[in-house]
Amino acid sequence: MLGSGGVSDGYEVGSKRQRMMESNPYFAVSSGAGSFQPYGYAGGFQPPPPFPVVRLRGLPFNCTDIDILKFFAGMSIVDVLLVNKSGRFSGEAFVVFAGPMQVEFALQRDRQNMGRRYVEVFRCKKQDYYNAVAAEVNYEGIYDNDYHGSPPPSRSKRFSDKDQMEYTEILKMRGLPFLVTKSQIVEFFKDFKLIEDRVHIGCRPDGKATGEAYVEFVSAEEAKRAMCKDKMTIGSRYVELFPSTPDEARRAESRSRQ
Repeated sequence: MLGSGGVSDGYEVGSKRQRMMESNPYFAVSSGAGSFQPYGYAGGFQPPPPFPVVRLRGLPFNCTDIDILKFFAGMSIVDVLLVNKSGRFSGEAFVVFAGPMQVEFALQRDRQNMGRRYVEVFRCKKQDYYNAVAAEVNYEGIYDNDYHGSPPPSRSKRFSDKDQMEYTEILKMRGLPFLVTKSQIVEFFKDFKLIEDRVHIGCRPDGKATGEAYVEFVSAEEAKRAMCKDKMTIGSRYVELFPSTPDEARRAESRSRQ
C-alpha cells in the first residue's frame, strides 16, 4: 500500500482536481529531514524547483500502477497517472516523484524491460502532466464500468439520480488510486462521522486493488451528507461515490479474502 512503498502521504487529499493543478510546484513533501528545499540567495527570491515528473511510453497494455511501482522500486513516488484515450489505456503514463533527484534516478531506467516490452522514460513538462490530468477528468465515465459502449449520462444527471436513491449507512467509492490507504480515505471524509474499522478497500484475488472501497458511516443521514465529496479527488484521482448496502459491502469483502 501507499505507506509501505516509500510513497509520500503529503500530497493534497479531497480537493478539486483543478485546485491541485493551480497548487505549488509539486505535491507537498514532508518538511522533515531529507526533504527538498528550494535554493536561492539568503533573503532573496527562491525559484521553484523543477516539477519532478517523467513520462513513460511503450508500457504493456495490461500495465497497472503496481507494475510501475515495481519498475521504479526503491524510489519515492507521489502519483502514477495512466493515460487513457477514449477510455482505453494508451501505453503511456506519468509518474510524479517526491523530488527532483528521484527523477535523475528514474531516467537511468530508460529502455529497461517491463515484461517483454522495453519502456521509454523521458523528461516532460509540468503542463504535460496537468493536461493529462485534465483530460482524465473531462472524459466522463472513465471509471464507470456500468456504461459499456454508450455515452454515460451527464454529471448533473448522475448526481440527481444518486440524490434520489435510497441511502443506507454505506457508501461505495470508485476510481481510487490503486495505492490508496485506509488513512487517506479517513482523511478524505474527515468532516463526517465514519466508523474507521468499517473501511474496506477492495482487492482482486491476486491481491491487487480494484480501485473501489466501501465506507460505513454512523447513520444513513451521515452517509448522504458525505455525498458532497462526490467527484472530488484523492491525490490526482477523480473519485465517484455511490449509495451502497451492507450486503454489497459484505460480498466485496468476501471476494477480497478469496
